[in-house]
Amino acid sequence: MEENKFNFSEEENIKDKAVEESKEAVKKDAKGLLQSIKTFMVELLDFRDDTDRDATIEAIKGDVAFKGATAWILICSIFVASVGLNANSTAVVIGAMLISPLMGPILGVGMSIAINDIDTLRRSLINLATMIVLSLLTAFLFFYLFPLNVETSELLGRVKPDIRDVLIAFFGGLALIIARTKKGTIASVIFGVAIATALMPPLCTAGYGLAVGNWDYFGGAMYLFGINTTFIGLATFLVLKLLRFPMLKYANSAKRKRIARFASLLAIVAMIPATMTFLNVLKKSGFELDYNNFIETEVKSNTELWFQKGTWSDETNKVTLFFNGEITDATEADLRNELKNYDSFKEFDLIVNGNKNRSFDKISDAYDRAITDLDKKENIISGLQKQIAGLQVEITDLNKIIESNNNQNTTVSFTNLSRDAKVRFSDLQYFGYAKMLESKDFIKIDTITVANIKWRSSLKDSLKVVKERELKDWLKQRLKLDTLVVKRAN
Repeated sequence: MEENKFNFSEEENIKDKAVEESKEAVKKDAKGLLQSIKTFMVELLDFRDDTDRDATIEAIKGDVAFKGATAWILICSIFVASVGLNANSTAVVIGAMLISPLMGPILGVGMSIAINDIDTLRRSLINLATMIVLSLLTAFLFFYLFPLNVETSELLGRVKPDIRDVLIAFFGGLALIIARTKKGTIASVIFGVAIATALMPPLCTAGYGLAVGNWDYFGGAMYLFGINTTFIGLATFLVLKLLRFPMLKYANSAKRKRIARFASLLAIVAMIPATMTFLNVLKKSGFELDYNNFIETEVKSNTELWFQKGTWSDETNKVTLFFNGEITDATEADLRNELKNYDSFKEFDLIVNGNKNRSFDKISDAYDRAITDLDKKENIISGLQKQIAGLQVEITDLNKIIESNNNQNTTVSFTNLSRDAKVRFSDLQYFGYAKMLESKDFIKIDTITVANIKWRSSLKDSLKVVKERELKDWLKQRLKLDTLVVKRAN
């Protein structure tokens, strides 16, 4: 009995040991799998080994230069972008982005701060400022002088930046500088970033704002350009720091420390407005999102309200809505309470403007009256159309009677007579005849036949006299008339 207990206990220990070994094997396999995944992801995403630092620095420095051909390329690209914005053509605007040289100085600013290159920083800032001024001047002249100057969706799309523009600029800048640092620059990535970040259209829109005197357009477009510039430069700075690009060395150690401090200070100063810009744009995007949700959910969904337009202002903390028709106190109070449910507008006041003179009932009555008047007018028009059709039938019948009478009196229709006259007298340019009443003593009335003719201008007067005599004799014979008067038309 004791031996059986011992065997049972030994079997239990063997099983427990096997389970523990199995658990350890699973843990070991799991650790191996996680390590394999980690290794794979590191190898997949690590781009430090594929970086050509010297070639990247030289390439960016080469793109900073701005003179000669680069200046003319910028002017041409601004003109192309302005035409595309004016014509509302996205394809033309994209073409202008691809040839724009604006990206070079922006990368130069980010790189020079990252590697403490004060000379490149100075050149980049000067060239960038020159490019901006030249671009604004070119766009201003185009929109000021071009006769077909209209606001288009392509223009208006660049005056109100939101959080998406910040993200596009930052991640576009990341893609651009990563492509720049890679051995063998990826041109397609550079072109794609040039299109995505859209540096040219905001400058053209700012020039349009100057041309038409709209400072809101100018400010909004320059704000968007500032966002793109700042976050592309910031992305360049961060990537080059991550890749540990070598700092520029100076022979004078004191100068090196001074420049290093200056570059660090400049980097901090640049990041502060970038952070503030991001937070500001994020806040405004939150306002816009909550406002649109409020309008769609609380206002437009109410079929009893006739919403016209609305605005909001974070400066006055007010949301203003305009309606057609009267708005009851209960409805206004309900809208005010609903507005408080949106985080961005908890501290805002709601201003409701109704139009008592255009209440729904009055507008409905006016609509009914208009429909009634329209029906009456349609009936009148229908009656007039029937009368016109009847008159046209009568006129046709009268013409037939007149033609028949003429045929009876002259046995010759005017159509045949005029055709025969033209065949016999080829120099004849105009022919007409009619019966006319005349009175020489104002008592007795006679009926005479008058023929009006016109000869070709090149025909001599002597020949005209002869031909008129022949024409008169022929007409008298053809129409069986004793008397006939032939007059020459002017």
